[in-house]
Amino acid sequence: MKRNIKKYMIGYLLVIPMMLGCMVFYAAPFGMMVVYSLKSSVGAGGSFVGLENYEKMFDNEMFCLAFWNTFRFLFVGLPLILLVSYGIALMLKKHVERHKLLKTVLLFPYVMPVVGTVLLVEQLWGSEGILNKCLNILGLPTGDWLESSWAFAIMILLYLWKNTGYSVILLLAGLMTIPREQYAVAELEGAGSFQKFRYITTPQMWYSIFFALLFSMLNAFKCFREIFLIGGKHPNTDVYMLQHFINNSFENLNYRKLSVASVLLFLVVTVVIGIIYAWVRRKESYRT
Repeated sequence: MKRNIKKYMIGYLLVIPMMLGCMVFYAAPFGMMVVYSLKSSVGAGGSFVGLENYEKMFDNEMFCLAFWNTFRFLFVGLPLILLVSYGIALMLKKHVERHKLLKTVLLFPYVMPVVGTVLLVEQLWGSEGILNKCLNILGLPTGDWLESSWAFAIMILLYLWKNTGYSVILLLAGLMTIPREQYAVAELEGAGSFQKFRYITTPQMWYSIFFALLFSMLNAFKCFREIFLIGGKHPNTDVYMLQHFINNSFENLNYRKLSVASVLLFLVVTVVIGIIYAWVRRKESYRT
């Protein structure tokens, strides 16, 4: 008993510095931000106004635009990256030992510097990019694709290209934990490929899918860096995200708007994670 207590005490002592750092640099500032979002102004002189700031925020056109674009980006990007990465992982599973180099290559876009990614996008879809040069040769009309309604589709493609490899590695790790004996028994029983996928593979992959979706969602918010460098503070309206609104509020020293928008962004992320986790838990309960 004393040995176990000593072991746990050592663990707690090792964790305390990290926990203190989280409290000081994350939890405390977030708590202050929540308080500021409920006051008429930032500082000691502001009065408590409750949810009035939140009601005003939803009357703000730019905030509503940013909120809708962020939700739309998640609604389109998350299912797409799951389908693409799951399909690639299934194809690599059978011959995983032969594809070690390919697994490494899949991670190159993920670790590629943001500036290099931006330059690549501009070289492809910029006003002087490869696409416009090809259209000129074919005698077709050109355009500034990054400043048009196509900007949203381009950002979705950029998100898929940059983050699919990481999701493939996560899903492939989950696939490799499924015992091969289960597939052998299923084949002896006459099960086909689809039946093995439905009754053996997918039921044992829900938690791997959850973590893949979780990291994909967090990476979706990181796409703001690329969008900001490509379109600036005020990009095309189709790719004006919540991060743009928060960043512009910070530059304008409007901390009340900044606080409200940040809290709402936190709630959106929490709700989406909760929905995904509840969905996975429900699937797992059916399996057990």
